[in-house]
Amino acid sequence: MPWGPVFCRIAAIDSVSLPEKSATRLIEGFAKAEFTPSELLESCLERITRLNPSINALTAFCTERATEEAGKATRRWKAGAPIGPLDGLPIGVKDLQDAEGLPTTHGNPRFLNNIAIRDMPMVARLRRAGAIVLAKTNVPEFGAGGNTCNPVWGATGNPYDPRLTAGGSSGGSAAALSASLVPLCTGSDTGGSLRLPAALCGVLGYRPSADVVAHPTRPVGWSVISVLGPMARNMEDLLLMLRTIHGFDADDPLSSLADPARFDSLPPASLDRLRIGFSEDFGGAPVDCRVRAAFRERVAAIAPHAASCRPVDLNLGEMDRCFDILRAESFVAAFDPLGDGAIDQVGPHVAANVELGRSLSFHDRAWAHLEQTRILRAFKERMADFDILLLPTAPIPAFPWEQPYPEEIDGRKMDIYYRWLALTYRGSLMGGPSITLPAGVLEDGLPFGLQVLGPPRGDRELLRAARALEALLARDPATAPVKPDLTSIVPPPVDLRAIATHPPGSPDIAMIRPHAVGTAV
Repeated sequence: MPWGPVFCRIAAIDSVSLPEKSATRLIEGFAKAEFTPSELLESCLERITRLNPSINALTAFCTERATEEAGKATRRWKAGAPIGPLDGLPIGVKDLQDAEGLPTTHGNPRFLNNIAIRDMPMVARLRRAGAIVLAKTNVPEFGAGGNTCNPVWGATGNPYDPRLTAGGSSGGSAAALSASLVPLCTGSDTGGSLRLPAALCGVLGYRPSADVVAHPTRPVGWSVISVLGPMARNMEDLLLMLRTIHGFDADDPLSSLADPARFDSLPPASLDRLRIGFSEDFGGAPVDCRVRAAFRERVAAIAPHAASCRPVDLNLGEMDRCFDILRAESFVAAFDPLGDGAIDQVGPHVAANVELGRSLSFHDRAWAHLEQTRILRAFKERMADFDILLLPTAPIPAFPWEQPYPEEIDGRKMDIYYRWLALTYRGSLMGGPSITLPAGVLEDGLPFGLQVLGPPRGDRELLRAARALEALLARDPATAPVKPDLTSIVPPPVDLRAIATHPPGSPDIAMIRPHAVGTAV
């Protein structure tokens, strides 16, 4: 790749600031011929070379193909004929999702050479809209847990402090967006995997209703707890991506036909007409006192602008046990459907879920589905008095990534590795939409994410409310998003990739690991 000539060509348009522009602004710039997709890609690659070693957000790259596709997009824009609304935008794809030509490792050494032969439907829709898949984004092993660290690629650090976790399981996507390595990324969410890392990294993560984005790779096709969704740096970018990826797939029985009217015109809601409910702890989940204080400040800032804003009781039932069983059911379906699979080749988090599933009975499963229905109906009753609900997203500020999960929060021990995600996974049980908005920082300078919930299939109104809240929060310096200071970012004391293990007899990691950003895979 001709790095020298590339840098000379793009110097005039400020190679550092170009990747920091929003996706919508980049598309506008292409249309006005202010810069080209090729110049954007080279600028992103320069930024990745400089910053990705410090946070390890992006893993496998397809730089040569991306360069070729950016050249084609540049020619299309010059001819005034873009192929779609994302034409020329480089994106990151979560390493649980197939993107043709790139490995889908799931963060597990057995899948080192698992090169995808086709795009999963969501990725295919993004490509058809003109998006350029540049790289995969890091995940916990098999997406299990809220801390992005695995034995293939290592750990992902938080752009606000690379010594701290970026969250998970869409941690690589959240960190890549926060550091402006790419303008858009994909994600997925079972217990908070879109929302939690977005909160910890100061970006947006949107968990749509189960029917919005087709998920034909969901292990249990009729379960609403696992969804796909977009991640972005602001609402306009998120909606730009959502309009591309939403729609039906025959292999997903929950998906709905794409309706342009659903997301194409979304004026912000009138805050003075919104009935807002809020809960600090989603029915008693443990929450750190620093997070509670920050949440109260955000509610106090929002309340004067709303029609009403009052607390709501979200003790909806046995939410934790219900989620435990439904989650274990999905892990058994994915990893041990016959009950005789070996689990010594997966990480401890996956093994814990499979073991839990093996211990459950048919009666446990029946109870969980009945309880989920009761919880949904109780939630529906609460929502009769409200348009949206506000909650914290993460119950604790970002902690060191060497720590797999917080073992204690507010004096309460965590009995399983994902219990600290109760603020998000309890909302997953209803199958409805929720979104995390960046809302300033905590006292230590780390991001605070405000979680907004709506009723099932209430995506349109939730997103309208989120647009209004985003604008309101941005007007106050105390609640406005704060970008990470990347000017002095340096690699952490420990190489984030060096902690990846390489089991004896496994394929050579060098076969797919890019030793430099320019390496094509």
